Amino acid sequence: MRKEVVVAAVTVTTAAAAVAAMVLVRHWKRQNERSWRHAKRILRKFARESATPVTKLWLVANDLAVDMQTGLISEQSKLGMFPFYSGSLPTGDEKGVYYGINLRGDNFLILRAQLGGKNEILSEFQREEVQIPSRVISADSKELFDLIALELSKFVSLHEDLTGKTKLEKLKLGFTISPPVDQAAASSCRGIDWRRLTDDTVRTQMMTEINEALLKHGVEMQVSAMVDEVIGCLAGARYYSRESVAALSLGMAVNAAYMESVQEVQKLQGQLSNSGEMAISVNWGNFSSIHLPMTEFDASLDSESTNPGSGIFEKLISGMYLGEIVRKVLLKMAQEAALFGDNLPIKLTIPYLLRSHDVAIMHQDTSEDYEMVDEKLKEIFEISNTTPVVREIVAEVCDIVAERGARLVGAGIMGIVKKLGRIANKKSVITVEGGLYEHYRIFRNYLHSSVWEMLGSDLSDNVIIEHSHGGSGAGALFIAASQTRGADS
Repeated sequence: MRKEVVVAAVTVTTAAAAVAAMVLVRHWKRQNERSWRHAKRILRKFARESATPVTKLWLVANDLAVDMQTGLISEQSKLGMFPFYSGSLPTGDEKGVYYGINLRGDNFLILRAQLGGKNEILSEFQREEVQIPSRVISADSKELFDLIALELSKFVSLHEDLTGKTKLEKLKLGFTISPPVDQAAASSCRGIDWRRLTDDTVRTQMMTEINEALLKHGVEMQVSAMVDEVIGCLAGARYYSRESVAALSLGMAVNAAYMESVQEVQKLQGQLSNSGEMAISVNWGNFSSIHLPMTEFDASLDSESTNPGSGIFEKLISGMYLGEIVRKVLLKMAQEAALFGDNLPIKLTIPYLLRSHDVAIMHQDTSEDYEMVDEKLKEIFEISNTTPVVREIVAEVCDIVAERGARLVGAGIMGIVKKLGRIANKKSVITVEGGLYEHYRIFRNYLHSSVWEMLGSDLSDNVIIEHSHGGSGAGALFIAASQTRGADS
């Protein structure tokens, strides 16, 4: 009898435990479903506020065209329409060996290549990256240029002996500048005042210093023009096509440049170029419009940045900020919807930990269970044990951010083309350089499709978007070529 009582008690206890477990499982599932639904609500709201229908893209393009026109005739535009280069750009007939320097914040590139004329591609291409020691970065500009001249001298000795060659003039050295993305890093550099590089007087002084350094180290070259890297990209584009009218830099930082008629540049009357055109740096990262699809995450990013209220367009489209917007969205989902569990992942709270490169990898994950998303969440944020549904949400956030950024770039391109009056009756080639375009396939596809949608089937062939020739920094070679007519090596 006692045995039966004990068995009955055990049975009742086991049954009660099973019921309790079932209740807990149901509660966990309901809680999980509520969290998932809340995360999806956040996602849908973010997608709705980030939407870029063609009608909105045209409003953005129209505003950019108006701001560009305003910037040419007054100082009221935030764009800063800087006439960075009034010399002749390449024609495609240039031949010879050319050298270039691309100064990029804490490092610089030394480049060498052969141009064959008749629009032939670069050959015998060599490139070397040199890190600038911190002591030189914080020193005056003369020490920096002394380092550049010294390293160039070594580079020339390694690749070609220029001594003994008879030339009517010293070989021109192309020099392009890519200001640092990090403004704090830019301000810590005493050698170069990056904020004043649009000033002709500042650039002239820098050219004097680099030429003195070249002479000191016996380098038979001379710098006659210092330009923004995107101007160099435009010079390369002109070498390959006279229909090239604009160039974009799409990487950690962004910028645009285009060819403008001198007559249009009213604030520069009297400064004529040989071709009747001049290259204008648009500085379009500072573009802003009431039609830009801003969200709470963008407002938060802007307010916490080192330049609140400025660089709005850049904060929507550049590689510097895409990952940070994704992180902010995921952080809200983690805080309000427990997307990654009850405990908030600490590393998810660290600003700028997620890079655009990682966003591209997660976004372009084609595996069934989003294995690359899982790997990146573990690697960057130490988030593990995620379900495929959670990983899919992460990939969707990446998609929304990238699609919006790329389509806004497309609107920016159309703003430039409209400013030039070339939409309906002229073919325009737009050249793009930078990692976002080169390595982020879906971003690139979204950019192209936005331009096609804006133009419609009848006009879609009028705007051609292509990747720059030679990659990052190669524009310095084409600037050198445009300055050294017929200087064969």
